Amino acid sequence: MSPDNFTFVPVLNACASLRALEAGRKVHEEIIQSGCKADVFVWSSLVDMYSKCGSMEDACKVFNNMPSRNAVTWNAMILGHPAKCGSMDNACRVFNRMLLRDVVSWNVMIFGYMKCGQGQKALELFHQMQQAGVEPATLTFVGVLNACSSIVGLEEGRCVHDQVIASGCKSDVFVGSSLVDMYAKCGSLEDAQRVFSKMPTQDAVTWTAMILGHVKCGQGQDALELFRQMQQEDVVTWTTMILGYVKCGQGSKALELFQQMHQEGVQSDPVTFVGVLNACASMVALEEGRHVHEQIIQSGYESVAFVGNSLIDMYAKCESIEDAKRVFNKLPSHDVVSWNVMIFGHVKYRQGQKALELFRQMQEEGVQPAPMTLVGVLNACASVVALEEGRHAHDWGIKSGWDSNVFVGNSLIDMYAKCGSLEDALKVFNKMPSRDVVTWNAMIGGYAIHGHGKEALQQFEQMHEEVVQPDDITFVCLLSACSHSGLVDEGLRCYSSMSTVYMISVNLEHYTCMVNLLGRAGRLHEAENMLKAMPCKPNAGVWRALLGACRIHGNVEMGERVAKQVLELEPKNAAGYVLLSNLYTATGNRDLSGNVEWQRKERSVKKHPGRTWIEVDNEVHTFVVDDQHHPQMIEIHAELKRLSGLMHDAGYMPDTNFVLHDVEVEEKVFYLCHHSEKLAIAFGLINSVPGTPLCIRKNLWVCGDCHTSTKFILKVVGRAIMVRDANCFHHFQDGEYSCRDYW
Repeated sequence: MSPDNFTFVPVLNACASLRALEAGRKVHEEIIQSGCKADVFVWSSLVDMYSKCGSMEDACKVFNNMPSRNAVTWNAMILGHPAKCGSMDNACRVFNRMLLRDVVSWNVMIFGYMKCGQGQKALELFHQMQQAGVEPATLTFVGVLNACSSIVGLEEGRCVHDQVIASGCKSDVFVGSSLVDMYAKCGSLEDAQRVFSKMPTQDAVTWTAMILGHVKCGQGQDALELFRQMQQEDVVTWTTMILGYVKCGQGSKALELFQQMHQEGVQSDPVTFVGVLNACASMVALEEGRHVHEQIIQSGYESVAFVGNSLIDMYAKCESIEDAKRVFNKLPSHDVVSWNVMIFGHVKYRQGQKALELFRQMQEEGVQPAPMTLVGVLNACASVVALEEGRHAHDWGIKSGWDSNVFVGNSLIDMYAKCGSLEDALKVFNKMPSRDVVTWNAMIGGYAIHGHGKEALQQFEQMHEEVVQPDDITFVCLLSACSHSGLVDEGLRCYSSMSTVYMISVNLEHYTCMVNLLGRAGRLHEAENMLKAMPCKPNAGVWRALLGACRIHGNVEMGERVAKQVLELEPKNAAGYVLLSNLYTATGNRDLSGNVEWQRKERSVKKHPGRTWIEVDNEVHTFVVDDQHHPQMIEIHAELKRLSGLMHDAGYMPDTNFVLHDVEVEEKVFYLCHHSEKLAIAFGLINSVPGTPLCIRKNLWVCGDCHTSTKFILKVVGRAIMVRDANCFHHFQDGEYSCRDYW
């Protein structure tokens, strides 16, 4: 039997709902081959199918070839454009081309702005819609009230409420729920209660809006009383409360409610389990998560896709990547969410290469990536300094039309900066159609890790001129930039403006940056006084920053005092022992240094070994100090011997203070020569094309001797060398050093 237009429309809708692009293309071919004259509904369904399957290029081709278009077609194009991906630009262009716009078109645009977090734009569009004489529908009011909630626009919300009453939509349960939610989120519980009481019926969403409103206003007892008033205490109600607590960041309350639910004999459904798993993930509560997993297995929900994805996410966020893998492998099928969760899990677990391997496997299995997949891949590239992989991911993002997505753009800036290419990061930044505070933070943070403090401050000035409100992370990046560049006065001004100008509370990260800033500049007593005057108790990280500064400036008396605090707070962290030992070694106190090392070993505190990575011909090579396992070690040692002679002739003198072993001078020189970064540089020199730059990364800070020797290697071989250590980038190029010996 030959299909006709009435057959093609639902089949295309089926392809769209399944995101089955290839099947949709075959249906398109059949439409052409059938000789059937496609009507406007078939054309619209084709546009909708291609856009929902992620192929906007095909959607545009169909759209441009249509003999006529109705509102449905235009709406499909608006929805398909990157409004879904964080940028409304293309959606606006399509919308503005429409000669006649129905209420659906306006609703699509209003909800598009809401999805992009642009509540003010949604309200402006609502006013334009009324000026154009288009009557709002129930769904319009829901979207506009949500916009008022997002910007905490109480007065705007009251005006919309008046229009709801005038339109006769006040009895609609969805509009009523949105009104309650808007008033609650805008802090007017009295108005919320008034609307709630007048509603003819209240669904679970309405009750939840009221309950969350009381929680937000610190009225926990009233929230519990409301919960008890709910007439149907079934699984939906319990789940709503659990999800409400999770949304408010009260994971422990959600778990308590889950246990109470089971004690009262109410059976959980898949959505309940997802909420509880999210609570476990937010609290990093691995054991509780495992217990919930057991209950999921008993209930038979383990193979449900979104439950499985939540399990993977919980295990990944609780840093149990092996458990996450087991769940992933047991799932009957993997959707894009499953792959995304695994990719992000490996990135969080500091396994960037594994994340990139997963991405390649995902593509081999034919799963269509999403914008968040690209974000995960870019984060993986940043973590392992895989610049070329990052460039390939960028190209792929451009082809997919996602490079204008603000989340993807932010990740691109971060990736290029962390992979050593500030120039590319700036290009992405300048091309972004819209920027949020995260965009600016990424660029300022990029300048910070490259030691470009003045450029970071200039970027902040530009941010101020464009009226973008900074947040606490902005100042972490700024203070870090000043610290790396020795801009003490500028850093003090930024620190002062936080609370006086921008009303941002100072947290532990800011104090750590300030202690670093003052300590590195030799103003140790100021740093210590600031630390003692902190309104909250300093953590080990802040004390450790001061201990590092004591090591740099050789202040043993203060260093011993500070080290005591560090070791009391983190007795099982090797960093405090290492810093104190290095301080004693640098000041010639070998016996005291050895005593600290003995204490560390006596207390079974393990040091993280220093590792250096270098990528040559798309293969990553790893080195440790005095490495003997690399297959090219004979050639590497020969190259090091050659370099040592050239460096000696150029005036290099080994600094044996950076050798902690109590051995003869000759052996100390040998140890210095076989530090992991020197091995990596030698390997790079003999395995790469002469003249090409070398890029290496370390998991620890670069020691002073390696920093000096790299400057001499630059002088004798004329190769640009970039080193990324645990703290910042060091660029050695054209006889200049980006950190200016200040790091």
